[in-house]
Amino acid sequence: MTRVLAVWCPDWPVTAVGVEAATAGAVVVQGRIAACSAAARAEGVRRGQRLRDAQRRCPDLVVRERDTDAEGRLFEAVVEAVAELTPRVEVVRPGLCAIAAHGPARFYGGEEALRVLVQDTVVEAGYDCGSGIADGLFAAELAARAGQGGVVVPEGGAAAFLAPYPLSVLDRPELADLLARLGIKTLGAFADLPSGHVAGRFGTDGALAHRLARGEEPRPIAPVRAAADLSVRATFDPPAEHAEQVVFAAKRLADELHEGLAAGGLACVRLEVEAGFADGHVLRRLWRHDGRLSSLAVAERVRWQLSAWRDGRPAAGADPEGIEAPAEEEEAVWGGVTWLELAPDQLVPDGGRQEALWGRTAVTDRIARAADRIQGLLGHGAITRPVLAGGRGPGEQVVRVPVGDLPPAGLPDGPWPGRLTAPAPAVVPVAAAEAELVDADGAPVVVSARCAVSAPPAALVLGGRPAAVTGWTGPWPADERWWDPAHARRRARFQIVTDDGAAYLLTAEGRRWHVEATYD
Repeated sequence: MTRVLAVWCPDWPVTAVGVEAATAGAVVVQGRIAACSAAARAEGVRRGQRLRDAQRRCPDLVVRERDTDAEGRLFEAVVEAVAELTPRVEVVRPGLCAIAAHGPARFYGGEEALRVLVQDTVVEAGYDCGSGIADGLFAAELAARAGQGGVVVPEGGAAAFLAPYPLSVLDRPELADLLARLGIKTLGAFADLPSGHVAGRFGTDGALAHRLARGEEPRPIAPVRAAADLSVRATFDPPAEHAEQVVFAAKRLADELHEGLAAGGLACVRLEVEAGFADGHVLRRLWRHDGRLSSLAVAERVRWQLSAWRDGRPAAGADPEGIEAPAEEEEAVWGGVTWLELAPDQLVPDGGRQEALWGRTAVTDRIARAADRIQGLLGHGAITRPVLAGGRGPGEQVVRVPVGDLPPAGLPDGPWPGRLTAPAPAVVPVAAAEAELVDADGAPVVVSARCAVSAPPAALVLGGRPAAVTGWTGPWPADERWWDPAHARRRARFQIVTDDGAAYLLTAEGRRWHVEATYD
């Protein structure tokens, strides 16, 4: 087992947008809390909450949109501080980096001395952090989060250290939910299961999680040497003076690298990105890869490196006194980039992907590359996939998540009084269309406060065209957020079938009717 020191900066997405730890602040993604400060957590704010629920618990909550570019760019300052003590710092993600602890611990007088020194160095650089040492990266990250700033887990003691932790730390919600229903609620209980049975029941990803729970490396240590150099390199003549030129080349190089790895049946554990500047400086950084970084993600990390380097230097066009350059030079790269290289730092045999018994459920590499290209042209949120969520109405039961992102954490699962029953509608419009529902005398159908219908509906008018109602059912009342007068809603839903064979889900609210969805 490799002894690893992990440096973890708490609530990094909040820090990156300039919210201090003493301020009740949070960053949001698609209307949900992605991260929050310690002060916000003290008020009851939690990751995964809806924004309005968080603001109800903490009215003074400072809200910012998540800025992943700022997270990566700002974290370079932490990485540079750690690199002053020991080279080859591996960036797992913005907010978490790691180093091999064996050599530096011998140099600095032991593991505890090294842990304290790294923590003090990062704090002196202006960032709160915890640091921990353990066998393997997974245990080291949890050790950095433990105590009042991190602990050192004795060699060989990772399994005992991990045993009390809940399954949620594995960051596999579906697996954790299934194990909890089977009566397994801690990493220790999961680790006690036979490895062969875990692999047969939960597949490759379950076996990997089982190794983590036992305090082992996520895969057997079996690095292989490539028969040929798989690194890819691009040169710029004349030197690239803007970051966008380098980022565009990085995405192309990442595509070539992935094709070379796939052809050799290999997976990359860590990726080294090197950029050479016209003044002779070379900027190196190790990024955790594990075969999951798309070409777009690799290009994004190159952007973070260049942004952090530019922020620490005078901009191109600035005078020696440090006077700011004109606005059009904001994206200029100091000195110009003359070459860029992506090199797999460690290669292991690719275990492949396990397909479902009755067909494919995984996204193929071909589809993933096509999605990356479209996202590169139109933006990260251009392609989304539906994820089922809790809610009463059909439009509330699906959350759209950008391709490549994990589903939002902490989605509520009910209960949902007044939830629409099966079958689900086929089409849910973005904006509900107004409609009129009238009785046999032509008077509007009204739903009383006791959910009594004034008269049976006889006709549905859409866009000025009436259609006779041949069947209807309802109402299903929904009294939402009655405790919050500013956001309270009272609605009633009806299912209506007209004489032209169409079926609609109608909503009555405030004496007005809307078409919420349609059925096939």
